[in-house]
Amino acid sequence: MDSPVGQLAWIMDKFREWTHPRNVDPDKIIDRDRLLTNVMLYWLNGTAGSAAYVGYAHSGAWGASKANFGVPTAALVLAHDVGIRRYSEPEHTITRWTDVDHGGHFAALEEPVLLTTDVREFFRDLR
Repeated sequence: MDSPVGQLAWIMDKFREWTHPRNVDPDKIIDRDRLLTNVMLYWLNGTAGSAAYVGYAHSGAWGASKANFGVPTAALVLAHDVGIRRYSEPEHTITRWTDVDHGGHFAALEEPVLLTTDVREFFRDLR
């Protein structure tokens, strides 16, 4: 977080690991200006540390059951992310679950039409 070059390297590593397909450079999947804008937003706001910390700050074991409050929940699981419905169901009232064989962690950047369509269809069912 104390170096713009280090910030660029850290974020580009995340894009390299989490975009799909993994063997394609992120700037071939997501516009280079968008990638640089993403890096710049972390840099100008000084939020890299808090963004990286969230995974370490999770209290308790992953999958430890919590209360389910009945709120309708949707999941769009793209190819590179991991979503296991049976582990999600105890804590969430899943009304829509969509598995997709393409796309990665950055759905809004990689598959914006797919994401928008899925969100609209989820909320359409709640009217």
